[in-house]
Amino acid sequence: MGNWKTKYKVGDLADTQKLEMICKKCSRLTYITKAMICTVRGREQLYLDEVERRASCKARGCKGRMRMAMVRLDEMSGFVGGLA
Repeated sequence: MGNWKTKYKVGDLADTQKLEMICKKCSRLTYITKAMICTVRGREQLYLDEVERRASCKARGCKGRMRMAMVRLDEMSGFVGGLA
């Protein structure tokens, strides 16, 4: 019973792909990229669920567990359209 976090490794991510990290305790939102994860040698071999499990909130005094979500690239391209 896997999901996208257990199927993909950090090395599978596109260089432009962003991952959303949300603290389950304080709701702090941050974004990470493949380059940010790979600052330590060998991390590109980690599965995304392992990255999520190791992540903790960096907010002062929080250290809560983080939930990972995939950011769709088309959402990052800006708002297209207008108000009627």
